[in-house]
Amino acid sequence: MRDDEWARERAEAVRVQAERLQARQDAEHTRAEAMLREFAAAARAAGLAPVPLQVQGYGGRGTARTPLHGWYLRVDRTLGVSTDGDFYVLTAPIGILDRVRGVRPDPRRPPLTLGAGGKDGESLPLAEALERLLPGWRTR
Repeated sequence: MRDDEWARERAEAVRVQAERLQARQDAEHTRAEAMLREFAAAARAAGLAPVPLQVQGYGGRGTARTPLHGWYLRVDRTLGVSTDGDFYVLTAPIGILDRVRGVRPDPRRPPLTLGAGGKDGESLPLAEALERLLPGWRTR
């Protein structure tokens, strides 16, 4: 086999692997999005009071208000779900103007495991985080 043929075959194998990884990630995000929508509906129906969600500055440097209301998914308030079921990462670089004016974070595609790849003890299955907020929410 010539070097250029080998290189083409390797490039094709890498492309196929990347497509498979993307498909798995898309499927995970789709399942998590459905779970968050179901949770938001169950939480509203159960009367779980939403709270104003705030963004924390990196390194704990202040907070900024947002127009969002929902529930924090982690005790450290770095992740949240809105009353519409959208997922938000609630940490960002914020400046003085952001603290005064507030910020509007963009929704992100949620993972099935919060904090995956982080330090030991920092990962948490999304289903478990939702169960902590509203025990038995799936059976309501």
